[in-house]
Parts: sequence; C-alpha cells; structure tokens
Amino acid sequence: MIKYSLRDLKLLSSKKALIYLLSEPNTTISKALRYVKYEINLKKLQIELIKLQKWISINDKKVIVIFEGRDSAGKGGAIRRAIEHLNPRKIKVVALPKPTENERSQWYFQRYVNYFPSKGNIVFFDRSWYNRAVVEPVNDFCSEAEYLSFMDQVNEFEKMITDSNTYLIKFYFSISKDEQLKRFNDIKNSSLKKWKFSSVDSKAQKLWKKYTYYKDQMFLKTNTSNSPWNIIEANRKINARTEAIKIILEKIPYSKEIDLESEKVDF
Repeated sequence: MIKYSLRDLKLLSSKKALIYLLSEPNTTISKALRYVKYEINLKKLQIELIKLQKWISINDKKVIVIFEGRDSAGKGGAIRRAIEHLNPRKIKVVALPKPTENERSQWYFQRYVNYFPSKGNIVFFDRSWYNRAVVEPVNDFCSEAEYLSFMDQVNEFEKMITDSNTYLIKFYFSISKDEQLKRFNDIKNSSLKKWKFSSVDSKAQKLWKKYTYYKDQMFLKTNTSNSPWNIIEANRKINARTEAIKIILEKIPYSKEIDLESEKVDF
C-alpha cells in the first residue's frame, strides 16, 4: 500500500490535481501527484527563464537554442513550455518547411541565418541546419556530396556564431523505438493531432537503424568543446522539458538577482 505524506495529500487536493484526475483517462493518484510536482517545478524554472530573458535584453546578448531528435521526440512540447511566459517580442520560434527551389540554390545555411537573433533576443529552432546531418541523408533529400560538404562546414559555421556574442545551445531529444511507435499511434488516433503525422514520420520506424547511423556520425563529428550536444532522455516528456530548461539556465551566466520590476529596459 502506498503511503502519502501530508504535503502529498495537500497537493492532491489542489485544483490542478483534481482537474488532472478528472480529465485524464486511465490515470492514477501517483501520476496525478507526479504531474502536480512537475507543474510546481516547471513554474519555478519558468520564473528563472523570465530573469534570463531580461538579463539577455539588458546586456544585448543573443541566444540560439536548437532542438533536434527523432520524429515525435517531444521537441515542440519542450519549446512551448520554455517560452510559455516569455516576452513574445523578444523571442522567435523557427520551424522551417522544406526548402524552396530558390533556397536550394543558396548557401545551405543561408535560410537559417535569416532567422538569427538581433541583440537582446532568443531564437528557438524546432529542427535546424542539422536536418542535413540526419533527416536529409536518411530520406535521400540531399546528395552524398551535399551531406559531406555540410559535415565539413558546420563546426566552423557554429564557431562563427559563438564568436559573434551569441550563445548556442544544442539539444538532442532521445527516445526509444517503442516509445516512438506509441507516440505515433497516439497522434494518428487523435482528431486534434493526426495532421502532424507526415510521410517522413510514416517511414521513421522502418528507417530506425539508418537514423541511428547518421545520428551517431553527427555526434562524432559535431560534438565540439565550442558547441557540445546536450542529450536529453525524452521517453518521459515532463522530465525532458524541465531538464532542457535547467540546461539553458546553466549554460548562460545570467544574474539570478535581477529585478523583474525594473523599468530600465523595454521588456
């Protein structure tokens, strides 16, 4: 028999816990308790993100955060939690579609550079230039020469970014094959989410080993001391979301004592 503390019982009687218990099918008291604790922790982290954003604005810093991972790894959900309470005028979320013919004729990195932040701003990339490291070669969307050219250029490209007063944080959300299949089935069975299931998604399980090969090559060649990868174990979404925010807060030396009531900047 599970024993709950007085604090646990108080949390379970909260509005969030009751809504969760009533709205989520096949849930349990333990899951509801875990969810409420996650929400409390998430709020604390989001307050720190607000401080971080103001510090970035005051000090004219620039931040790029890229989220990579297999299809349905939870990249978009993690970004949404990170930006939920931030000033929308100072952030941008970029999720680019397939390149146009004109974009394909340009320098590969050009269409990403077009969205880079100006001073005081943060840009979140939901997939990034690393499409060419994994998704494109796996699905034959690029040639071998284009792939090799990218792998030869990307480290220098990222050094140029970090040398320009810009923080670059790279995330890879890692999930198991079984978890990916479960999430794909959930998406396909949801009237609200099934639009998200793409032709690329439909081949992801079959191409699992090929994705793994190119992912490993990406880590081997682009996990540099200048811009290392942060690998997030993402089978449990709520853990992945808070872990990503913690790493952002750790990587940027913002002042935790910053005054959120200050009128010194247009925030």
